[in-house]
Amino acid sequence: MVQLRYSIIILLLITVWSGCGNNQTKEQKSSNKLTAQAFADKIEEVEYLQLVDVRTPEEFEKGHIKDAINIDWNGTDFTEQIAMLDTEKPVFVYCLSGGRSSKAVEKLEEMGFEQIYELPGGMMEWRANNLPESTASGMETGMNMQQYQALVKSDKLVLVDFYADWCAPCKKMEPFLNSIATDMEDHLTLVRIDADANPALCQELGVEALPYLKLYQGDRLIWEHLGFIEEQELRAQLK
Repeated sequence: MVQLRYSIIILLLITVWSGCGNNQTKEQKSSNKLTAQAFADKIEEVEYLQLVDVRTPEEFEKGHIKDAINIDWNGTDFTEQIAMLDTEKPVFVYCLSGGRSSKAVEKLEEMGFEQIYELPGGMMEWRANNLPESTASGMETGMNMQQYQALVKSDKLVLVDFYADWCAPCKKMEPFLNSIATDMEDHLTLVRIDADANPALCQELGVEALPYLKLYQGDRLIWEHLGFIEEQELRAQLK
């Protein structure tokens, strides 16, 4: 009886130890989400840099972190290109505002990468912190602040919608934003600004994630909203 009791205790200890060991392995392989500054600092610490920008080539050309390689998350050869990286060395991943990079991180974990560092705020947070970026020579940075201020100065209310073609919530909001603009055309103007095409403007205005709405009366900002919003809630705000 005593021997049986000791056997049970030993079995329980082995089970607990094994469970802890498994959890530790999972933690070691889980990704590290960093702020823009911490991401920049960590990049400087590693000797063998694997920095992956998972945006489209067009976005990459408009501005990216120095020494990044472009592997488009939506590209047909994403897995094949990622497989060329060293799974035992740290890999850094980012996109514009975190949507695509989070999916890419899941894929990297499936492929066995052990040290993954993600910038959830993406290039929008990077730019908001005035961190350096590389751009293709002669590349346009989009609308400037003077042009933007001219757009929002109006006798009507001006609703500015910062969006991107890849942003799912932005696409979901677009139909009812257009509907609202039509219904309220006598006293409301809708201005849609592609964040990918206007990185400098987004940085100056503090637009770090999408979708982002800003409402102006005259040239004064009277309301702003980050993230998806239901149509009825938006209509109530505009009243």
